Amino acid sequence: MSNENMAELLFPDVQQLPTDIYSLYPPRNLSTSAMVTRFAPSPTGSLNIGGLYATLISERLAHQSNGVFFLRIEDTDKKREIKGSLENIINSLSYFGIHFDEGPTLSGDDKGAYGPYKQSSRIQIYKVFIKHFVRNGLAYPCFCDTDDLQKIRISQQNLKVTTGYYGQWAKHRDISFQQAKEDILNGKPFVIRLKSLGSSDTRIKYHDLVKGPIEIPENDQDIVIMKTDGLPTYHFAHAIDDYLMGTTHVIRGDEWLSSVPIHIQLFETLGFRIPEYGHIAPIMKQVGASKRKFSKRKDLDGTAEYYKEQGYPGMAISEYFMNLINSDFEEWRMANPHKSFRDFFIYADKMNASGALLDMNKLGDISKDVISRLTGKQVLDHLYTWSKEFDSELYTLIDKNKEYTINILNIGRTIEKPRKDYSKWSDVKTMIAFFYDELFEKDVLSGYKLPKNVSFDVAKEIVLGFSKTYRFNNEKEAWFHEIKELAEELGFAKEMKQYKANPNSYKGHVGDVAMVIRVALTNRTNTPDLFDIMKVMGENRVFERMQRFIRI
Repeated sequence: MSNENMAELLFPDVQQLPTDIYSLYPPRNLSTSAMVTRFAPSPTGSLNIGGLYATLISERLAHQSNGVFFLRIEDTDKKREIKGSLENIINSLSYFGIHFDEGPTLSGDDKGAYGPYKQSSRIQIYKVFIKHFVRNGLAYPCFCDTDDLQKIRISQQNLKVTTGYYGQWAKHRDISFQQAKEDILNGKPFVIRLKSLGSSDTRIKYHDLVKGPIEIPENDQDIVIMKTDGLPTYHFAHAIDDYLMGTTHVIRGDEWLSSVPIHIQLFETLGFRIPEYGHIAPIMKQVGASKRKFSKRKDLDGTAEYYKEQGYPGMAISEYFMNLINSDFEEWRMANPHKSFRDFFIYADKMNASGALLDMNKLGDISKDVISRLTGKQVLDHLYTWSKEFDSELYTLIDKNKEYTINILNIGRTIEKPRKDYSKWSDVKTMIAFFYDELFEKDVLSGYKLPKNVSFDVAKEIVLGFSKTYRFNNEKEAWFHEIKELAEELGFAKEMKQYKANPNSYKGHVGDVAMVIRVALTNRTNTPDLFDIMKVMGENRVFERMQRFIRI
């Protein structure tokens, strides 16, 4: 009876029972092989790259098994919450192509029948179960303040015993109803603690999805399950939510490995089925000759936002992560170059149990491959969306010249052997700037970058001569024939082998002539195929640029 009185004293406004809550969350109608996974971040800033990696694993496991992947926001720690974090998380997931079936939306509504999906909207649910614990003698109020806990710790350290709030050191474990009532009437703050029945001498075994069989000591600590502000701790809230939402598999960082005994104990005490846990090692960063974990404070490249700002296609990041998840993905990709990475099935027991290194060169190569498989129109769409947020100058140019830009981006975009110029969207403007008159005019103000062996006067002769014979509608063979004839007329070897046989007899070779024309039109010495460039630029632009060069 005293437990019942204690429960009513602590939670007089909570009238529901656990059975009332269960009725609101019926079991999911899924096949036995379907996985239900989740991403459950706290809204405390930008999504980090490790969280994105774990989320992709969770999403793939769910969707490849025809299951459900949902987003839950664990926002019970209001002191650490940063405004805009929820929007950042949702937008980041969308950019990287990770789609959740249920969860909060940007409009403020929830999608899915197992919400609310923000823990701050589920407080009453948690209190039903905490009251249930107190009623059954499984939890109790603790009125210890910081000084009390510090005194306990000092005594334990002096005696060289394990520190914490447990067993004989749990001074309020057997608090009477009268004492609790008196303390509450006196306005004394309290937390609710789990009355642990575990022993550190007992070891429990569980099978980790990633790390395999693990044996760890049982939890004997009377952990806090409700804080002084009436909000649940992460440990307790996640157990309630994962059960009610039907979570079957949890993928998370291995920093949570030490919490497994607590979580197993909570699920068992609640009488819930325990989800399967998989703990992944953190993604590592190369720093000089060594590697280390990414730092939230020091490493801008440790956030998902960084890769979005740089313009790495979301699909490329996901594709790269697939290589880290299962090592045989690379072999699969070579055999299936045109399939979506989503067609590859991942397996938790094949994941790297040690920290995978984020190789920026490898990421760049994969990103180039991903972009090379897109059409010019698809590249334009991605570039248009990215530049609208991160490069207003490029966005304005694209917006005014959409068809022209598509033609630019289609240069060398063949199925057989596509060009792989770009690894991220921020690379593109620099590489195609010369096509746009506004940027070209700025560039040539500082002078033309002519080959060292060709004087400006000779270069003008070349461009003037080419402008007289150039016909826009010529096929490539006829176009190059005109360049060779011009080369010979101006004292350049029309064939490379002629020049190599007797270099002192010529001013240069046909390649030098073509290079001068290239520079006159682009102010670049390294570009895609010159004939293709001129076709895309159009007759008027080509002649205008040649005339500009001649007039200098």
